[in-house]
Amino acid sequence: MTEIYRQLNINDTDPETLRQLVQLSFLKVIRKDAIQANHQMTPDTIGFLMAFLIEKVTKINRPYTIFDPAVGTANLLTTVINQLQRASKEPIHGYGIDNDSAMLEVASASVALQKLDVDLYHQDAINALDIPQCDLAVADLPIGYYPLDQNTENYQTRAKEGHSYVHHLLIEQSMNYLRPGGFGVFLVPSNLFQTKESQSFVKWIQSVAYLQGLVNLPAELFANPAAQKAILLLQRQGGDSKQATKVLLGEFPSFKETKEFAAFVKEIDHWVATNLVQ
Repeated sequence: MTEIYRQLNINDTDPETLRQLVQLSFLKVIRKDAIQANHQMTPDTIGFLMAFLIEKVTKINRPYTIFDPAVGTANLLTTVINQLQRASKEPIHGYGIDNDSAMLEVASASVALQKLDVDLYHQDAINALDIPQCDLAVADLPIGYYPLDQNTENYQTRAKEGHSYVHHLLIEQSMNYLRPGGFGVFLVPSNLFQTKESQSFVKWIQSVAYLQGLVNLPAELFANPAAQKAILLLQRQGGDSKQATKVLLGEFPSFKETKEFAAFVKEIDHWVATNLVQ
C-alpha cells in the first residue's frame, strides 16, 4: 500500500480532485461491502445543484463560516466549500457534526487530504452544539423518527404525540446556529409540507425564518417518484433579510434538456435579483 500511495501526487492536486478521489474510493467500498443506506454519501449530482443554489443566494465578501449538522463523510460539505472557494478569495471555515464515528473517520481523512479548514464533532446534533453562529447551514438530512424523546423537550418542532421527525428537529437546530440573515439549505423530501406535522412545522418556520424556496431535483434522479427530494431554502430572520415577494418554486429540468436547464438557471438569476437583498 505504501508503494501505491507514493504514486499519488497529493501535494500538487487541487482539493476538488482529492474530494472526488475519496468519493470514488468510498463508492467502491459501498458496492463491495453492501453498506447500509444511512452510510451512503450525497451524490455529486445533488451536491453540485445544492452548491449552485448556495452560490446564487450568498455573497462571500468576508471570512465565511458554514456547518453541516449531519455531515457524514463530509462529501456534501466539502463539495459546497470547494465550489464557494472557487468564486471567492475569502477564507471559509467549516464545522461538521455527526453521531457516527465511522463516517467521521472518512470525513476527517477527506478534509485532511483536501487541506480544508473544517472542524469535526462526534455528537448527536440534537443536543447543544459547541460551534459559533455561522453564516450558512447545509445538510442532506436523514429522514425518519428521532427515538430519544427526552432530548426534544425544548424543540418547537417536536411531535405532540410519539417520536418527532429527525429532519424537522435538525432544521430547527440549524436555524438556532445561524446568524441573522444566514441561509439554511437542506435536502428534504419533496412532500415535506404534505405530512400531518407540516402545519406546526410551517408555523415554526414563520416564527424564526423566511421560506425563500423549495426546488425539486430532476425527477430522473429517482427511480421511485415517492422518493423524490427537493432543496429547501430558509433564511433566518434579522439583519437585512426579508421575505421574498415570490417564493422560488419549481423543478430542475432534466440534465439532458440543456436549453430548458439554461432557461431555468436564468429564472433563478432573475428571482435572486428581484427578491433577495445582496
